[in-house]
This record gives sequence, structure tokens and C-alpha cells, in this order.
Amino acid sequence: MDNIPVFKPLIQDEEIHAAVESLEQGWLGMGKYVGKFEEELQKAVYADSKHVVALSTGHAALHLGLMLAGVKRGDEVITPSFNNIADLQAILAVEAEPVFCDINPDTLCIDIKKAELLIGPKTKAIIVMDYGCMLCDHDQVKEFAKKYHLRVIHDAAHSLGSKYKGHPIGSFSDICMFSFDPVKTITCIDGGALVVNTEKEKQALHEMRLIGMGQPASIMYQNKRAWTYDVSRLGFRYHMSNLHAAIGIQQLYKLEEIIRSRLEVSVFYNETLCHINEITIPKSNFKDICPFVYYIRVAPECRDGLRDHLQKRGIDTGIHWQPGHSFNLFKNYRKGTLEVTEKVSKEILSLPLHSNMSEQSREKVVSEIKTFYIK
Repeated sequence: MDNIPVFKPLIQDEEIHAAVESLEQGWLGMGKYVGKFEEELQKAVYADSKHVVALSTGHAALHLGLMLAGVKRGDEVITPSFNNIADLQAILAVEAEPVFCDINPDTLCIDIKKAELLIGPKTKAIIVMDYGCMLCDHDQVKEFAKKYHLRVIHDAAHSLGSKYKGHPIGSFSDICMFSFDPVKTITCIDGGALVVNTEKEKQALHEMRLIGMGQPASIMYQNKRAWTYDVSRLGFRYHMSNLHAAIGIQQLYKLEEIIRSRLEVSVFYNETLCHINEITIPKSNFKDICPFVYYIRVAPECRDGLRDHLQKRGIDTGIHWQPGHSFNLFKNYRKGTLEVTEKVSKEILSLPLHSNMSEQSREKVVSEIKTFYIK
């Protein structure tokens, strides 16, 4: 049996044919497939009253999302320290400062009660992130943001295809970002997107993603260029390419099947690992959830041993993540008490989770974990 990686993209004939067709057309920049991808993503997340803008990466989406929120030099952005480095670098990219908040021990998402203790005169926005197979308390986030007049950047890199109280992720947030990098639930090879509220915000993003150029997307989505345009704002080379969008469209067509298969594996893990006393499993019944990462928590003194045990048997594992405040670049920024973050970061362990993961693979993962703990 082949080595079982932590992540494995679902690439089939449809994605390969779409990539070849895109290359054969010869329009390699932003073109008609990007427009189609935005339409399909808008339908997938039921964001009928909102606007979708495709971008080159999730990090690009975070950077532009913070700019759109008006975050600038000297402002503070509250963020969980238990977060991807992309969010933290995006805050620095707008010359703002991260303020590190603790997480809820059950969901591993930001603890809003602790975030309230971090509010200061420079607080401009908050980043909230759904983690693995868990979702933030978005009602609580909305109330918090309204109370303190904050913009919310919803990092939904892990939660495409999930629903919060029946509402699809991406359909209700202030500024919502998705990531479609090589290991995400769906992939564009690399890609990201923002879902925003207004036509004005969409038009601003269209310029910012195209180094400030005011070329109308309606023209570029016909695989054409406008040769006269104005430049009225700061911009970056953050647009999505046709090739990446062509692959992403095929992935979106398979989203329901991807959700079904990832749920099946995650429920199997929960049902078979819950009997091992030394393991803490996610506190989820997976209703309306599309899991991106399946994680367990183990005693810190056992984690390296378990990883080594599984690696020798051809099973990769991951650690998502090291807390942001532990990195040299961020160690001097303001932070709250981070007891849960410190504890969880020493216990967390990601197990293999793929779309269309074979029964043989998932059973091997569980079997080898049992051989480590059950002597």
C-alpha cells in the first residue's frame, strides 16, 4: 500500500481536460474562465445578494480584504494566535499590528469573550477563522463587531461547503475569504476569493487585483483587453489565471461529492477513535460540516512518538499550527492570556483526510493508532 499523505487533491480526468482546453485556447491570464469560476462559486455558497471576486491566493484575499476594510498603518487587528501565518502576514502587509487572542477549547476558534478584553483605541478589525471541522460562533462575532464598530474578516479557508445554522459559509459574512491552494477542499492549484457586500467593494477589488488598472472585468472575461484605462488606487498582481479557474470550475461541480466523502471519513474517525482514552476527538456531529482538517489531540509527551510510529508505517501526519505569537517576527505584539492556545498547540495532530479516501487507507490509519495505544 502506498504512503498515505495528510492531504491529497482530487484531480481526475475532468480537471485535466479543462486545463488542457484552457492552455490550448492560449489566453493564459485573467479571462472567461475566471468569470465563470466566480459565477459557480457564488452559486455554491448561495451568495446571491453578494459579490464574488477571484484572486491568486488566499493570502492575496486576506491582504485585499484588510485594505477593503480600511485597515492601515498603526491600526490593530484582533486575531487568534492559533491561526495560519498568511493571516498574520496580511496584517503586517497593511502596516497594521496583530493582537493575539485565545481560542475556545471546544471549537479551536476565536474566543470572543477574551477578544473583548483586547479592544483598544486602535482596534479596527477582527479576523475570525473556522478551523478544521469546526465553525466560529458567527452570531456572537456579529454582535461583537456591531458593539465595537469593527469590520470582520472571515477566514473561511477551512469551511467551504459548510453551513452555519443552515446558512452556507460565504453567504452571510461581512468580508469572507476562501482559499483554493493545492491542499484545500477544492483546489485551483493556487487561488483565493473574496465575497463582499456591495458593487462598490467589488469594483475596488477588481482594480486592486490588477495592479490598480481600471480594465473592466466584463471585457477581460471575454478573453480581451481594454488598452485604455485609468489607475486611481494602489494595486497588486493578485488576479486569478484562466488555467487555475478552469480547474476550479470542475472542482466546484464536484463539491457535493467531496463533502459527502470527507464527512464519511471524519465520522468514521470519530466513531472508531472515541474509544481510546488517550485521544481527544473533535466535538462535532459533522451536521452541515464539510471537514477540511481532521485533527486529534494527544498528550504532548506522546505526540512525537505517535507521529514517528505512524510515519514508519507509511502514514503522514501534520501539526496545524504553531501559534503566531511563538514566532520571532510576532513575539513583541500585544496579546491576551493564551492558555488554551498554548495547550492545544502542543497536543494537536492532523490525520490524513482526502476526498474519495479509500476504506483501506482510513482503516489503516485507525488500526495503526490503536497499535500505538492499545498494547
